[in-house]
Formats: sequence, C-alpha cells, structure tokens
Amino acid sequence: MIQNPILPGFNPDPSIVRVGDDYYIATSTFEWYPGVQIHHSRDLVNWRLLTRPLTRASQLDMLGAPDSCGVWAPCLTHADGLFWLIFTDVKRYGRTSTGGATGSASLRDFHNYLVTSPAIDGPWSDPVYLNSSGFDPSLFHDDDGRKYLLNQLWDHRPGGNRFNGIVAQEYSVAERRLVGRRENIFPGTAHGLTEAPHLYRRNGYYYLLTAEGGTGWHHGVTMARSRSLHGPYELHPDMTILTSRNRPDAALQRAGHADLVDTPDGRTYIAYLCGRPLRNRGTCTLGRETALQPVVWGEDGWLRTVDGDAMPALTAAAPGLPQHPFPATPVRENFDDGQLPIDFQWLRSPWPDELFSLAARPGHLRLHGRESLGSTFRQALVARRQQSHCYSASTVVDFMPEHYQQQAGLVCYYNASKFHYLYITQDETHGRHLRVMSSLPNHVQTDTFTAPVPLPPDGQVHLRVEVDDERLHFGWRATGNNGDADAGAWQWLPQQFDASILSDEANAPGQPNFTGAFVGMACQDMSGARLHADFDWFAYRGRPYCADPKALPCD
Repeated sequence: MIQNPILPGFNPDPSIVRVGDDYYIATSTFEWYPGVQIHHSRDLVNWRLLTRPLTRASQLDMLGAPDSCGVWAPCLTHADGLFWLIFTDVKRYGRTSTGGATGSASLRDFHNYLVTSPAIDGPWSDPVYLNSSGFDPSLFHDDDGRKYLLNQLWDHRPGGNRFNGIVAQEYSVAERRLVGRRENIFPGTAHGLTEAPHLYRRNGYYYLLTAEGGTGWHHGVTMARSRSLHGPYELHPDMTILTSRNRPDAALQRAGHADLVDTPDGRTYIAYLCGRPLRNRGTCTLGRETALQPVVWGEDGWLRTVDGDAMPALTAAAPGLPQHPFPATPVRENFDDGQLPIDFQWLRSPWPDELFSLAARPGHLRLHGRESLGSTFRQALVARRQQSHCYSASTVVDFMPEHYQQQAGLVCYYNASKFHYLYITQDETHGRHLRVMSSLPNHVQTDTFTAPVPLPPDGQVHLRVEVDDERLHFGWRATGNNGDADAGAWQWLPQQFDASILSDEANAPGQPNFTGAFVGMACQDMSGARLHADFDWFAYRGRPYCADPKALPCD
C-alpha cells in the first residue's frame, strides 16, 4: 500500500521517471542548496533521498535570490543513454502574479537550463541556457528522436494574462540551443494560472498535462490531447483529472502539478504535489509535499483516477512490485564522517566552505558567523526539513560570544521573514545569555524577543524544540566540563510559540511563499570577526501528537 505523501515535508513539483526497474522523482528546492532533490524507489512505496545534482557554482549560484526564488519545477527524463534535467533558476518573482499589476511588479526573471548525466548520481554537466520566457520547463523526447522544450509563458504587459499559456519549441542537441519558431500550443482554461506542462505520446495522441488554478487551495491537474504536437488540443471531458478544489474533506489539499509514469506491465501512476494543513490553523507548515496514486485509461482514451472522482488519495494501491525498503534515516547525526548528512541543506551559496566546516573540529559541524537571518547572501544556516506536524529536535553547541552582535543556536525557519530562533549571545548587562527572536509576518508586532535567560559563563549548551501542530516550545540545559555527562535538567522557556507562522499561508500581503518549514543550526557575527559555533550533533524525530511535550524524553 502506498501511504501519501510519499515524500513528506517540502518536496514540491514532482517529476517522475522510470529507468528499468528504478523510479526517480525530482522536486524543487527553491533557495536551498544544493539544487534539486532526487528520490529513488524500486517499488513505488519505499523512497530514499538519493542525490542533489546542482552542486557547484558553474551550475547554480543563488546569492541574492529573494525568498521562494531559486530552483523551480525540475523536469527529469531519460533518453539516448542520458538523464536530462531541466530546471528554472528564478532571480526575481515580485509582489503579485495576477493581472492588473503595475509598474515593474509584473516583471520576472525566469532562466531555464538543461544539465545531463550518464548516471543519476552524476557527474552532471554544466548547464545549457535555454530561455527566460517563463517557468516550469519540461523536455519532451518524441518518437522520431526530436526534442521539444515546453514552458509556461509569462506576459508582463499591463492588464494581460500573466500565465499566457504553454509554449513549445524544438531543442537541437547538436547545436545545444532552441531552434525554430516558438508556438503557443495551449492557452489554458477558465481556471487560469496555467503552468507545469508535461507531454506524453500514447496511441497516436499527444497528451498534455498542466496544472491550473494556482498552487494553493484551487490547484488542479488539467489534461488535453491532440493528434499533432503543435495542436490544436481538445480538453478532457472532465477538464480537471485530479484536484481537492472545493473539497474541504480531502486529507490532501492543494493537489496539482503532476507527472505520469508507467510500470513495466503498463499500469500508470500519477505523482503530484499536495499539502496537509494543520487541523487548528489550516496552514501548511510542511509546505508542498509529493503524493502518488494509480490512474486508469478509459475506453475513450482519457485518464482518470481509479474511482473516477478526481480526488487525491491518502492511501493507494501499490503496483505489487517486490518490496524494496531502505535503511531508516538516523535520528541523531553526529557529524563524524566529514560529510554533511544528505538530509541537511544550506541557503543560496555555492561556496559552503565560507559558511561551515566538518573538518575544522572533527566530529563537529562548525558554523562560521556570517550575515543575519534576513540575509539573501551569505548566511551560516544548516537545516533539515520538518517532515511531520509533530517532532522533537535537539542539538548541543559550543559557543562563546563576546557581544550582542554574535549569535548562534537552534532555529525553526521558513524564510527570512518567518522564523523562531533560540540563540545564545552576550552583552554587557546580562553576560552570556539565551533568548528567542521571532519574525511574525502576519502578526501586529512582526519582530519579538523574549526576556534574556542567564547562562553559565562557559561550557556547552543543549538546545531543544518540541513542535506539536501549531504549538512550539523551546528548552535548554547547560553542561559542565565533562559535556553531556554533566548536563543538568531541562529548563523550559515559559512562552508557547506559534508554529503556524512557519507555513505557506502565513505571510505579508503579496509575498510569494512556496517552500516549507526547516529546523537546524545557525550562527551570525555582524561584527565581522566571524566567530564560529561548534555543534556536536543534531537529532530530529517525527512523532505523534503530545499534549505535554515537555514531559517527553529527549533523544
């Protein structure tokens, strides 16, 4: 049985491909580095994070990219003995995506690129620039060997339709560029916001899959077909083949942006993004996740869900392939092998050595104090996805600040304007102390600080967070000279913090929010001294809801 979402936590815009007996899904990473997540499965039930292909500055440099920009909507295909990965690097998105935008607010910078590799885990090539006409690019390999790039077309003109249909243009492998005339092959439907094209050839038809209605509560998957790649395309009789639009009872909301894959025996599965809102707040702290379920081709040649209801399914029938589980991700990462564990990422920079080191103090993750949490350039923040509505996370840090411009600690982070940060600092009044800084975009007071909590003048400090849906609690304890062996009892901050602000929906008006909640470690030094903080380990454990998380044992 498939349990959805198959890729929990921030894993949007899935592109799925089968190569032999292996299945791969590529998802967006936005401003998080390295770019693009690729998961692997052999049974469509069990999945593991395998690789991230965009690892170096020649492939991807997102310094200065605004929040929710960066790598959008990868398309992963396999042909001619190569993996082909198309992606958008967004440099500017702006304040609105709807008609009626004025001035430069409607201008966007969407740069589309192609990288290739003979193997899924690389090495991946340097990128080939394709165009900047819109986002969600997709590469279609036709039966005659010709290749075509499809993408959403952005229309910045005043009063125009920003999402101005799906365009197609041939790609020349020999010339490494787009050739011929660009054609608008599908204008979209009345749902609007047409994006996420994928093209398939089946039984003499070209089937075009798109997403419409926006990537929020009205999202859905639309299908059309044509005898010619160039159109015209006729709409599916039901127009939308998968959606939770106007279905508040659906466990998986925001369903859309999909891709298809066939099993060796000809069964078809649809991978799509979805969101799981908090029960009490209706916000998606986990961001947009990836789900998978079977679909069937009818006698009329159209695709539908198994029950014909176009509903996303929380559980779905697996194809009956031999089970292939993977080892569980360890709860505690000790930073002992000199490599950053694959679940962790950082922000924007292709030069991680400026931000952190696993060699400077073996067995520790050293963060070099850099810019503030609001920076879009060099920010020493290393974090992993929140993958459950309820979780426990903890770490221990060795950090001796000299004044208030030096900070390090445990952060629950969505973006530069949405976070709760439990940090250690120092000033002339309170000495070394602990406090929480919160950035609350949808509150009357957008930046808040708790009162200082005194700390011993030296020694390591354990930091802990417990999250249960919208409730967030921070705890701490100090260690003596013998480290963990001398750790005292947990002390809890009296405040209950609002975890629901770490969501797509909690935002300042007009600002894009397309990622998800992370939890991790951060270090800042605005003095320029680049004082470092050493983290000995980091533990994360998803768990059931707990009415009294302060009573939970710590990993």
